[in-house]
Formats: sequence, structure tokens, C-alpha cells
Amino acid sequence: MSDQSRGARGLLRPAPHPVPLARLLPGQSGVPADAGAPDLDQVQVSGVTLDSRIVAPGDLYVALPGARVHGADFAAGAVAAGAVAVLTDPTGAERATVPPGVPVLVVDAPRQAMAALAAEVYGRPAEALRGFAVTGTNGKTTTTHFLAAALHRLGLSVGTIGTIGFRLDDQPLVGPRTTVTTPESVDLQGLLGLMVERGADAVAMEVSSHALALHRADGVRFDVAGFTNLGRDHLEFHHTMANYFEAKAQLFTPEHCARAAIVVDDEWGVRLARRLAERGDVPFRTVSWDNHPVPGGRPPVDYRVTNVDGSWIEVRTPTAEWRFECALPGDFNVRNAVLALAMIDLANLDSADARLDAATAAEAFAELAVPGRMQPVRLGAGAPRAFVDFAHTPQAVDAVLSAFAAERRAGARVIAVLGAGGDRDPSKRRPMGAVAAATADVLVVTDDNPRTEDPAAIRAEVIAGAGENAAEPGDTGERAEVVDGGDRRQAITAALRLAGPDDIVAVLGKGHEQGQESNGTTVPFDDATVLAEAWAGLAAGATGQQEQMTSGEERR
Repeated sequence: MSDQSRGARGLLRPAPHPVPLARLLPGQSGVPADAGAPDLDQVQVSGVTLDSRIVAPGDLYVALPGARVHGADFAAGAVAAGAVAVLTDPTGAERATVPPGVPVLVVDAPRQAMAALAAEVYGRPAEALRGFAVTGTNGKTTTTHFLAAALHRLGLSVGTIGTIGFRLDDQPLVGPRTTVTTPESVDLQGLLGLMVERGADAVAMEVSSHALALHRADGVRFDVAGFTNLGRDHLEFHHTMANYFEAKAQLFTPEHCARAAIVVDDEWGVRLARRLAERGDVPFRTVSWDNHPVPGGRPPVDYRVTNVDGSWIEVRTPTAEWRFECALPGDFNVRNAVLALAMIDLANLDSADARLDAATAAEAFAELAVPGRMQPVRLGAGAPRAFVDFAHTPQAVDAVLSAFAAERRAGARVIAVLGAGGDRDPSKRRPMGAVAAATADVLVVTDDNPRTEDPAAIRAEVIAGAGENAAEPGDTGERAEVVDGGDRRQAITAALRLAGPDDIVAVLGKGHEQGQESNGTTVPFDDATVLAEAWAGLAAGATGQQEQMTSGEERR
């Protein structure tokens, strides 16, 4: 059965196996056993949804309060579409209008309750999978892809869930609600159920801070959770770095993971490791590449990077020495790769599963490519080297541009194309400009996804951040040239025009994304495609000019 034919609306969930509503109620996150409805044993629930537009017959509709409206306002439509019951809060119960005989289950915290209910309806699928979860500001997607590639190399069928999309091995899983890093708990349980139904052995999953704060990962206990790092991002939601950290830290509790692997190369990783050591309820191990100091000092390191020679990485572990090749460049990808292997190694501690051999798993990294993550774009003869990356935080921008330090020392210039997203944490815009100007030779500031904001105003903030690192007119020193490149296509073209054949053009911010959001509209836009088109246009123009010059010389 194709994904698009799964149910009436292409829902990503397993084949229905109805469960009596009465069986879902006792002990389920505060849902009362007496819901005041007729014979709940006769009400059969085959799915759970919180989107009234994609209700399937037999669904339990979860009506949540929203920023502008309450989901209960759509309960009647959900029932008309086939929902057999409604779960909501006391306010929703007052607003919901449903036919007599349709149970309305009332709880104080429906968001928390729906995760447990969905897990039960879909057969507790997480319990049938080896589960690996990755959180952190940067590196979640790449580490998840390292995990998936490694597990697949070991012969497992692997589901992946994250920013780039949902997959089972090489098969994309596309549905109506697949545009977020971590799906809502009801969608997640359905997706895991579908993966189990199709034979998955394991799942590698990104878990965002939003997901943890909003209980999207409730009802799932992972074999191993991994922490990459923490940097400035999402403060429009969390408000402070302390709150942001606490949201991430929720993953590292006995309810969510059996073991943990933590990169301790920033103060937040150190803080998390110390917290787990003090609590003692989640066994953990640490990962580090000790090439720089960390405030407060590191705890003892279990998986230590001892040498990096080109694409070859050497690691000392508690039980072995690893040496493997990694195709993805950058110091940050060294840590991502080692974190993934440490997580697989940890998953083997209890089960002694012969399949989970980390040294063998690492063989998958020699040819791994991740869309929009240090993705090379080959432009042809005479072109600069070009890369596309999703870097959209100060920390990530620094990591990506610093990866080209050796090329800069050898005489290449790095031309960065960078913007900042609208309607997202504005406090990171100036730091992004500052770090880009400090680590590139030329910074072409452009639009990312402006959304509802003025693109020129966002660019002005990034340029202001470049400030002290920007070259003045006539400056021949080390400071970067900073250019307002205008819209993204123009900026990419300008960067290519400025670059020589030995230079590097790094287009940052959107990575794998296939569209650009502005004023409520998303237009098709792929950085890699635009890079290729822009270079082809410049090359054609140069060829045309050369032909005109040759023709003129012949006439003379």
C-alpha cells in the first residue's frame, strides 16, 4: 500500500486495529474512567488525531486550545467526518457541539493525555523498536543520518524522523503532517506504528526543544538519547538560554531514555553530564574532541577523539580503539559521527546484540551525504567550490565557515551568503553577522525566509552585527567585505561573480529546504539548484562575451 493511499487522506499510520474506548481510559494520564457516555465498550477507536481536517472514520479527535481558536470549535466537523469521540479540556468541553451519544472526554491536560492514548491505539510501537533520539541546537539532522546509515550498515531496517523528512530505509514517508522536526505525539505514534508494520527494527529521531516542551515525545522511551550542543536559537519561544536548556534536558530522564551519550565540548553538555551524574537515574557516557577548553572543565571523557588526519578519525573508547573515514567535512561532523557511534555502542551494553557493532557501523560514514548539510554543489570547469548548509545559528555559522580555515590559509577566499529568518529569534541576527564576518573573507547578506517581516530590515540587523569585523572602503587588512546582496537569487549570483576558481562559496541558512516563505506565500527555491543555475548563467554570459570579442577581432 502506498503512503498516499493509507486511509482517505494519506495518513501515516498502521492498518486499523480498533480498540474499545473503555480500555483506553483507566489510568491513562488522568482520563477519567467514567466519561459520562453510553457503553464505552461499544465505541471502537482506530486512530487519534488533533487535526479536524484529516479525521478518518473511527478516530478519537483531540481538541486542544490554540493561540487564536480552540480545537473544540471544530469538534462537530470532526464527528461528521467520522470521529467517534472527543478528548479536550474543560474549556473545550463547554465549546464543543457534538451529537448526543458521542463521548466527550474531559481532562485538565489533553496534550499529555493524548500521547498515552495514541500509543495504546497503535499498539505501543516504540516498544518494538530500537530507539535512538538526538537533541541539541546544531547537528541533530546529521547525527540522525549518521545513526541511520550505521544501523543500516549493520543490517537493520531503520526509520528516520527529522527536519529533512520521514523515511523508512530509502523510502520517503509523506503525509499531510510531515513538515516539522518532531511530529505531534499522536502523529508520532501513528508513524512509529506504520514503521513497525513495515518491518522496521530501529528508529533514529531528532527531538526538538519545542517537541519536549509540548510533550510530543511523551509515550516513547528511547534506548539511547544523544546531546550534541546548545547555542542561541528559539529564544522567541523559550525566552532564556536556561529555559532552552531545561527543555532539552527533559529528554534525559528515565521516562524518555534508558541511556545517554553527551558531547561535553560546551558548557551545556558539561552541565547536563554533571546533572545526570548527580541524579544517578540515567546511565551515560561522554564524547569529546579535546582541542579547546570548556568553562568549568570537562568531566571524565569516555569516547575521546585522539586524532583527525584528513577524513580519517581515530577514537579511544572504554573498550576499543576505532579508526574510520568520514566523508562529511568539518570539526562539528567529527563530533556528530562519534556521538552516533557512541550511541550505538551504548545500545549494545544491555542486549549484547551482535548486530550493534560500532566499529563495523562506522564503515557507512566513508560515503555518507546528508542533504543540505555541508552539501557540495559541483558547478563545472573554472567554478569555485560551492557548498550549501542549513547553518542558521551563530554557533553553526561559525562551525561551517571555520571548516574552511585550511583552505583560507592556503590562499583561497571564503565568500559566505547568509540571511536570518523572519518571525524567529531576532536576538541571534547580529551575532550571526558578527561571526560570519569574522570567519569569511566576503559576506553577502541576503534574505532567508522573511515570513511576515521586512526583508531589508532583517538584512540591516545582520549587517549591523557584522560591524567591527567589516572592512571599511579602501581597507586592505584582514576584515571581511560585507555586501547587502538583496534577494537570495541575486545574492548567490553576486557571490559567484566575486569568486575565483580557487575560492569557496558557502550558501548558508536554508540547506535542504525547497521553498522560501514571504508574506504568507512559499515560492519554490532550492539553494543548490539556484547555485547551479546562477553559475550556468554567468558562464554562458562569459562565453557570449568571448565570442563577441573574437568576432570583433576577426572583423578587424
